[in-house]
Amino acid sequence: MEYEDMFPYEGRLEVLRATNAYSPDEIKQILDLAKSNGLEVIPLVQTFGHMEFVLKHQQFSSLREVSCTPNAINPHKEQSLELLQCLTDQVMALHPEAQCLHIGADEVHLLGSGEESQEWLKVQGNNLDKLFVSHVKKVAERVLSAHPHLTLIIWDDMLRGMSQDLLKDSGIADVIQPMIWDYNPTLDVERTVLLIEKYQQSGLSKLWLASSFKGSTEVNQSLTCIGNHLANHTQWLKVVTALPKDTTELQGIAITGWQRYDHFSVLCELLPVGLPSLAACLQTLQHGEFNEEAQRTFQQALGVVNVEADTFVREDFGSFPGSEVARLINHINAYLKSTVDGFLEGNRYAIGWFSPYHRKKRIVHPIMLQQFEPEAKGLLLKWELVAQNLQAAMDLLYYPDTVEEWLDEHVNPALDPLRGFLQDLQEATEQLS
Repeated sequence: MEYEDMFPYEGRLEVLRATNAYSPDEIKQILDLAKSNGLEVIPLVQTFGHMEFVLKHQQFSSLREVSCTPNAINPHKEQSLELLQCLTDQVMALHPEAQCLHIGADEVHLLGSGEESQEWLKVQGNNLDKLFVSHVKKVAERVLSAHPHLTLIIWDDMLRGMSQDLLKDSGIADVIQPMIWDYNPTLDVERTVLLIEKYQQSGLSKLWLASSFKGSTEVNQSLTCIGNHLANHTQWLKVVTALPKDTTELQGIAITGWQRYDHFSVLCELLPVGLPSLAACLQTLQHGEFNEEAQRTFQQALGVVNVEADTFVREDFGSFPGSEVARLINHINAYLKSTVDGFLEGNRYAIGWFSPYHRKKRIVHPIMLQQFEPEAKGLLLKWELVAQNLQAAMDLLYYPDTVEEWLDEHVNPALDPLRGFLQDLQEATEQLS
């Protein structure tokens, strides 16, 4: 569970809280619901890269690795370690039963580019790999000193290019367990098996895997293509099958569901849209493939009749919580832009008698007006009603800023040209009288 600014940080960290951040009681409700459903929550706190939600604030900007970007924290400052300890301590205080903590550390952009890092790298024997490992070890040791019962996990991407000797000599295996992530439907099985073997021979015997059930496709994706994610899980199953059973200590797989690519990016698929994909991926892992038995369980759980894994277009969205949001988003994605563009670019009367030039001069033929005005008004009325229904359905699940963002990203850009057309038409009509 990666909270970022939705966590109710306190004290000097209170500035990190979003307007609609969870309260401590809401965090407890989440944990109680998880426990009652047989789920264990592993909180994730970024401690190196992807720290935009912290470092974007002026109070902490001096701790950036590179002053112009808030991605990575400066690994050389004692204040950085103190800040990270404060973050993890506050998160763990509200997760008293957690046995694991994920400390992130993926995609540390511009690692070693800061002035202090540049000086450090000039010392003979120092390099970027050692810089990364050194920081992760310091963070891990601080966390474990305060919470010795925890198992610490990190994303593995910054470790992949490191030599076996460096990994073994660094001692990092004593404090962390890597989570190997790959969300590609064409995941390279052979290369991944070799990577796992390298980690094991480096002392990193306890490993986690990470797939995805939504997100990871396109940064502004609005619908989840189940087929892509099923293929990703099928490839991961091939990896597991190819590993020697007597030496492999796989701890589990994280079926990740992204909401944004990073703190500053747009929303990708909302959870209601991605839930069918999650159900299909879970069944695939349980049965080894998305076979008939897996599909039957999928259909029963979601209340759907047909399974459409390879297409976005669905008419049957079942009866699961959030299915109305999923249905309306699918409808908007499939038809909104095409119908509006079809009118503005395909109605011969609108094109011929209310062109961009006519609109600029506010000129319209009163007889020809009747050939396209009713269709334009009817089209706008229809889609604004759909948008209102979606907003009402989303209001039950999301805070207002999320609803506003989604509509501004996916509805208004398609409807605004039609609104502008009708506004110009109204002004032109008024000049006729």
